[in-house]
Amino acid sequence: VQVVESGGGLVQPGGSLRLSCAVSGWILERYCIGWFRQAPGKERERISSITSNDDAKIYVDSVKDQFTITRDSAKNTVYLQMNSLIPEDTAGYCGAIEGGFSCRFGDEDDYWGQGTQVTVYS
Repeated sequence: VQVVESGGGLVQPGGSLRLSCAVSGWILERYCIGWFRQAPGKERERISSITSNDDAKIYVDSVKDQFTITRDSAKNTVYLQMNSLIPEDTAGYCGAIEGGFSCRFGDEDDYWGQGTQVTVYS
């Protein structure tokens, strides 16, 4: 299984980016894909997740009205549309996939990507 993120970059405050998380080699129909971020000196934070059954979406409160997660099953890709970016959104963003719909993450059955850097500068 491979998880590959893309779409990060430099953006000014108020700008937008769309991150992509492409998954290959996954064969289970039931899965959850999550987006995580980690800023320098801070712990990794799960910011959003989506499941394969009914596209159930979860957002952390800090990004609920700012980020949108979507899934393209035909492309095996999950997107994170990030709007109104602020310097505090600067972090490494990575995706992960796990089987089932619990979206717990953090165990040995998860697969993680290498991440993509988002830097919001003024």
